[in-house]
Amino acid sequence: MTMNFAFMCKPNEVIKTGKKVAIIGAGPAGLAATGYLVCKGHEVHVYDKLPYPGGLMVFSIPSRRIRPEHVLEGAKILEERFSVEFNLRTKVTVGNAETHEEGDDFVEKVVKLEDIIENYDVVLIATGIWRSPMPGITGEELDGVIGALEFLYRWKTYELNLAPRDRIIDVSKKKVAVIGAGHSAVDAAMTALEIGAKDVYLLYRRTINEAPAGRYEISEAIREGIKWIELVSPVKINGTKRVSSITLVRNRLEEVPSGGRPRPVPIPGTEFDLEVDFVIFAIGERPTPPPGAEKVGIQINERYGNIQINEEFRTSVKNVFAAGDVVTGPSFVGRAIEAGLRAGRSIDRYLAKI
Repeated sequence: MTMNFAFMCKPNEVIKTGKKVAIIGAGPAGLAATGYLVCKGHEVHVYDKLPYPGGLMVFSIPSRRIRPEHVLEGAKILEERFSVEFNLRTKVTVGNAETHEEGDDFVEKVVKLEDIIENYDVVLIATGIWRSPMPGITGEELDGVIGALEFLYRWKTYELNLAPRDRIIDVSKKKVAVIGAGHSAVDAAMTALEIGAKDVYLLYRRTINEAPAGRYEISEAIREGIKWIELVSPVKINGTKRVSSITLVRNRLEEVPSGGRPRPVPIPGTEFDLEVDFVIFAIGERPTPPPGAEKVGIQINERYGNIQINEEFRTSVKNVFAAGDVVTGPSFVGRAIEAGLRAGRSIDRYLAKI
């Protein structure tokens, strides 16, 4: 079913306001905000570094969960019926700031954020989470160690006929360990099976009851052939140039005074090795604001890298707003869409006052 981002109106009902909004990032939050704002009569230009709109919905999440054509059809409606201008393969940075994230290989043009801020009434940053962190353990530099986002992204670009088969991480007939128990971990594990991996292990430091993806999702993966090992944490990755095994330690759970999820505590002397050819870390992607955003006054959380906003989705720069995973860190698509709609409403209120 086509994702209807402009569900609040029909094109012939829209009364133009003459106000211009730039949306940086064409993922769920950015497209939701776009749909809201065009229904309010504002002119919207969308900037995204990828060749298609949709963000992680198209370039990371497996097709069995979200059909990319449904997202692309929704974006096409915005473009053709509501005159939304999509500037694709375009990366937004501040000055000459440089950084490499997934998706940058498609960039053909770089636009300065400071110019966008100057040329639009409002800017919404919805650039998402395009960086996979590593845990900082011995051996993570070996060939065969990869982040879940890169693994999924490479497979999806191949599926979309945007990259040749030799660009994927080929785990066929290999043993794969996926570290984590969120949706990206399950997606990476299931994709490894789809590619033809011999064995796929899903390793989690807590139990299935605490898994962020939920007990049902993990149980479904197990039924599909995933080998679930809980209460383990990675200690080091072994090998010379390539991965040969991963050393794990068993955990026990310890209740925390605040009443949150129990804390995993390593049990001394319980280390063991698991023979694998690939290790995929799915331990939570990091927000990726436009490189150098802090140089134009946008406040960035030093620890987590997310953009700081107030209750109206405004950043520390007057006419710059932010929404979605670039603010919250990894979340569900539905929450990102909700954030985009709420940000759109705040932007519309702001535009009514200027």
